Amino acid sequence: MVLSRLANLGSTLLDQIMGFGYFARFCLSTLKWFTRGVGRWGRMSLLSPQLFSIGTRSLPVIMLLGLFIGMVLAIETFEQFDAFGIADSLGAIINISVVKQIGPVLAAVMLAGRVGGAVSAELGTMHVTEQLDALRVMGSDPIAYLVVPRVIACVVMIPVMTVFSDLMGIFGGYLVTVQGFGVNSGAYWQLSADFVASWDVSVGLVKSLCFGLAIGLISCYKGFHCKGGAAGVGKAATDAFVSSFIAIIIINFFLAKLLNDLYPILFGHEFVTAF
Repeated sequence: MVLSRLANLGSTLLDQIMGFGYFARFCLSTLKWFTRGVGRWGRMSLLSPQLFSIGTRSLPVIMLLGLFIGMVLAIETFEQFDAFGIADSLGAIINISVVKQIGPVLAAVMLAGRVGGAVSAELGTMHVTEQLDALRVMGSDPIAYLVVPRVIACVVMIPVMTVFSDLMGIFGGYLVTVQGFGVNSGAYWQLSADFVASWDVSVGLVKSLCFGLAIGLISCYKGFHCKGGAAGVGKAATDAFVSSFIAIIIINFFLAKLLNDLYPILFGHEFVTAF
């Protein structure tokens, strides 16, 4: 019994290591076609539909998400700040939370569910119906024509979506704090400007770039390697979202540590806030 369980554990571990190796090879192949196959994937007929599907069609839900995140933050924190007489500072906390952490992460998670699942299902359907094999028979590499445009669209458009999410989150916090609770508008914006630096905005955008790359690569990989017909396509879409979500959380942790340590190296001093 013990030997059987150890054998199963070893087999599972080996499968995971092999899967990571396949994914690494897939990423390297994507990088190769990105650098060498511009003439193949760089056509607007390939990029434009992906930019529209991933970016433009996701804009309404991302803006709605950002708006309500800012409003909820304002509602949940106002009483505590008002009790200490620092309600004017609420805008600074809301805005830095939105642009540096909550905006990029939630926008990426939302897009991982909407875009990642759709990309994985689309490529998975092409895989189980042997359309990918047909491309190879015709002498075309499906990674160059199908994967690279989708990954580029994710990397380009998710930071753009993050900007819109941040703007709506800032507006939602202002709407509740100033218009709803009557906090002084001038003090609200002045303290926000003093507290939120361009570095904080840059941190959020760098994170969104990495999130977009992870979502694009994971979603395409899951679609390319799905098995089992229609059921396999559904499983690939689910796995794409789950794996992308885990990757977002892990990347966010390491980038937060790296960028916090990088600031004093670049600017020669610790970041000092307005408070």
